[in-house]
Amino acid sequence: MTRKRRRLYMLGAGVAVLAVATTLVLLAFRENLVFFYSPTDIVEKGVAPNQRIRIGGLVEADSVKRDGLTTEFRVTDTANTLRVVYTGLLPDLFREGQGVVAHGKLDSGGQFVADEILAKHDENYMPPEVASALKKQDHWKPGEGQKQ
Repeated sequence: MTRKRRRLYMLGAGVAVLAVATTLVLLAFRENLVFFYSPTDIVEKGVAPNQRIRIGGLVEADSVKRDGLTTEFRVTDTANTLRVVYTGLLPDLFREGQGVVAHGKLDSGGQFVADEILAKHDENYMPPEVASALKKQDHWKPGEGQKQ
């Protein structure tokens, strides 16, 4: 085997290893990637059931119902509303009229089953995704979600 041919084989093997590594990294990203949706996005885009997503919006007034550790509430972006069911302890700052982000899946009935709830951490903070969804719906109040 000549030197030139040996170099060619080594280069080919290196490219193959790099291609396999790139494929594995991209597959890992795809499995762990979680998209953010507002209730309007879910209605318009038709998100498939059992796909892991994040939803965000405001907890609708008079919608929170607690039964032990299970809590049902509605999340709204003022244009559309989505019913959410969560079993577990809610953050201390969770309340009606406040911004919330929930991680979980839509069930076949269109209800969102959350496995994690995030509430805003102080009076000036709002998750960027929630703020942009409110801006799209023309319900953004200047200065809201920004540190003073």
